[in-house]
Amino acid sequence: MRCKCIILNSILALSSLSILFLFLLLTIHLSPTTIHNPFIPVPSQQTFSLLIGILTRADLHSQRHFLRLVYGAQRTPPDVKIHVKFVFCRLTKVEQRALIALEILRFDDIVILNCTENMNFGKTYAFFSSLPKILPQQYDYVMKADDDVFIRLEGLSRSLKKLKRRDLYYGFVLPCTSYNPYSGYMAGMGFILSWDLVQWISVSDIPAQNQVGPEDKLVGQWLSMGNKGKNRVTEKPGMYDFPGTNGRCSHELIPETVAVHRLKRWDRWLQVLTFFNVTRVRSSKMYYFDK
Repeated sequence: MRCKCIILNSILALSSLSILFLFLLLTIHLSPTTIHNPFIPVPSQQTFSLLIGILTRADLHSQRHFLRLVYGAQRTPPDVKIHVKFVFCRLTKVEQRALIALEILRFDDIVILNCTENMNFGKTYAFFSSLPKILPQQYDYVMKADDDVFIRLEGLSRSLKKLKRRDLYYGFVLPCTSYNPYSGYMAGMGFILSWDLVQWISVSDIPAQNQVGPEDKLVGQWLSMGNKGKNRVTEKPGMYDFPGTNGRCSHELIPETVAVHRLKRWDRWLQVLTFFNVTRVRSSKMYYFDK
């Protein structure tokens, strides 16, 4: 009898070990966002969240696919949440509706505004004023960015972590030689508003009645007229135009970069991506076929 008990206990022990082994094998194939490595500390709380809205046009499919690669390849700190969305006005062509429907189904990163595609006739206002009504969540910050700018997500995260979460107006102040964020306005390459300012734009008559004109300049005027944006920060020299493209707004590429603007040619993109090692691939990811 005692012998049978020993055998039974041994079988149960082996069964438990087998189940544990199968469990470990299964977890290897789960998404890394599902299983947390016990040897890597998980941040106790999120530092901040940021929505980057890249204002572009519906027909620029290739540009969007390229930018998805650029931003998808970058790492961000584990305690920061950054979402990148592509923003344009109402679709006007049958082919747009078909192709963009595919993008939405595949990537879920497109915002279509209730406006006619334009420059300096209210698209920026439509963007900011719509967000509190259409987003399923709010963010600490919202960034309006051009589609010819490279944003270093790690550098931007470091810059924003030390700033206030309310009444913030952040970017590259114009004129180019100025370091005073309270004089002038933030350039359209990419500027950030805290969420409370986005909410204010959505309900205030000041921006609603002043939509026509240089839109980035208008944003600065809205905030000044409404006595808003008391916390203003210019990110210089971290934000700038590509070397040699725009006088004193340009300088050489630097490691402390947050954003580089005026990347309207592929050779400029190549130089920027190479400088910041965005395209560096570990040898284990490369596959070569001998002839």
